[in-house]
Amino acid sequence: MNISILTVGKLKEKYLKQGIDEYTKRLGAYAKITITEVPDEKAPENLSPEDMRIIKQKEGDRLLTKIPQDAHVIALAIEGQMLTSEQLAANLNQLALYGKSKICYVIGGSLGLSDEVLNRSNEKLSFSKMTFPHQLMRLILVEQVYRGFRIMRGEPYHK
Repeated sequence: MNISILTVGKLKEKYLKQGIDEYTKRLGAYAKITITEVPDEKAPENLSPEDMRIIKQKEGDRLLTKIPQDAHVIALAIEGQMLTSEQLAANLNQLALYGKSKICYVIGGSLGLSDEVLNRSNEKLSFSKMTFPHQLMRLILVEQVYRGFRIMRGEPYHK
């Protein structure tokens, strides 16, 4: 299985990089994983709704150019479906059974994802009703995907 994570912005925090590197290395036993960053737009504090839409649009256009045509796209969005770790594992297993070998998770910038990216997605996934920094979501996502593969294989980890 090929898992790609598309994300807006550059990761600067060393501790997050270390965590992501660790889980990416672990995931290598189960799937090929790639993480692709696209540049974020500078966003001043006080933005009008139109300014927000324009920024999300620009970031979304960059993301859309990186999504493989044949990928099953899962957008991380607060309004998405919330799953347990076991349900995430079952979802990954279902996708594999139906021949969906390219899965592309998309993480937006600080303002979220554009409507175009959300419309391109096959699923919307939420990890919580709370808002998390998009940089932290990378770490949470790779850990949960790793956990999902462990659960699928019946290997100890998820307890």
